[in-house]
Amino acid sequence: MAGFRTLSSGLRALRPGAFGADPSGERMARIRRSPHFKDGVFQNPGGPARTRPSGSALDFAKVFFDKDTRPRRTPKGTVPVHSTTLADIARPPATGLRLTWMGHSSVLAEIDGRRVLFDPVWGERCSPFSFAGPKRLHPVPVQLAALGPVDVVVISHDHYDHLDMPTIKALAGTDTLFAVPLGVGAHLEHWGVSAGRLRELDWHETTKIGGLGLTATPARHFCGRGLRNTQHTLWASWVVAGEEHRIYHSGDTGYFDGFKEIGAEHGPFDTTMIQIGAYSDFWPDIHMTPEEGMRAHLDLQGGPEHGPMLPIHWATFNLATHPWADPGEGTLAAARAVGAAVALPRPGEPFEPSAENVPSEPWWRGVALASAGGSAAAQALTGAGIKTASDAAAVAQADTVSDDVRRAGKGTEDPETLPAG
Repeated sequence: MAGFRTLSSGLRALRPGAFGADPSGERMARIRRSPHFKDGVFQNPGGPARTRPSGSALDFAKVFFDKDTRPRRTPKGTVPVHSTTLADIARPPATGLRLTWMGHSSVLAEIDGRRVLFDPVWGERCSPFSFAGPKRLHPVPVQLAALGPVDVVVISHDHYDHLDMPTIKALAGTDTLFAVPLGVGAHLEHWGVSAGRLRELDWHETTKIGGLGLTATPARHFCGRGLRNTQHTLWASWVVAGEEHRIYHSGDTGYFDGFKEIGAEHGPFDTTMIQIGAYSDFWPDIHMTPEEGMRAHLDLQGGPEHGPMLPIHWATFNLATHPWADPGEGTLAAARAVGAAVALPRPGEPFEPSAENVPSEPWWRGVALASAGGSAAAQALTGAGIKTASDAAAVAQADTVSDDVRRAGKGTEDPETLPAG
């Protein structure tokens, strides 16, 4: 036993700082008081969610190593990134609300005179290691230092593709505040963010920052950065409300009925930012397909007549085995099927959701090996003549051609594929 303790201590000493820190002291005491913390872990709305790939290892291997589909998981050419300029950033939005999708789930929201940065990941890899893990498929549209002052950074959960240590360390040297779910503050303090700059929230709690109300709302996902997943940090979606505008960021989540409740209490929204990539038949409880993402958007908005949906959590990292272009194609098809507005900016392309025109061109088609017809699920939606969210529910799971992987592939020049966070 003594030898085991020595080995364990040695491994802990060798772990990279990117693993972060576990909650302790008063932070852990507050976690234990949360109504969403039970039996030593945070609980998902709607009951337990499967957080590990289902099916046999053989089934998984067949999908992961399939020689026909593997090349389609990454773009065949250079991803067209909009080079955000200082002029883009310095000019106030004419409507009072402007969004700039930086790739994956990172979004700069300029709302009612304030600047909010969601899930900023500027690192080259979403991994605890600089030499391994999923690598960027396109460069960041603008350097972090060139963004200018940010009023608040909002984090949805502590997975590596949403909480990036190098990015947080860089932001720690600024005056920005941080709004995070319960427990996540332990990581940020470990990386140099002072406790006084943290706003740590449970679901349904709200904090006020510079005239904005930021509310942590439920999501169906999980947490963890280390070798042991303690489930001691919460995951969340977020509502940000200003004097004139309100927006929603889904973080990572599976579809659940709670979207209707969030929409009824906080919506409708000027725009929703919805996770639509890194989905899989192997873990359907914790990531949405594009079709489920559209269902969530309609639930949040109460129908298709309100603000547009901005698809996020795709195109930047290879985190699943679905074709690289399928999230975009599936979202486009689902939006057309229900008559909903969807914004499709290139990474780094600013747009104002209430403007007459929002980016709508399928920019990815020029560099994708996937067919322009979209995913099988999207084709099923279109063929079924979907008109309402309830109609979409009947076919949202149709033939999704995607699977997630547990580790990087070897013997290939493709960027590594790891479990999506």
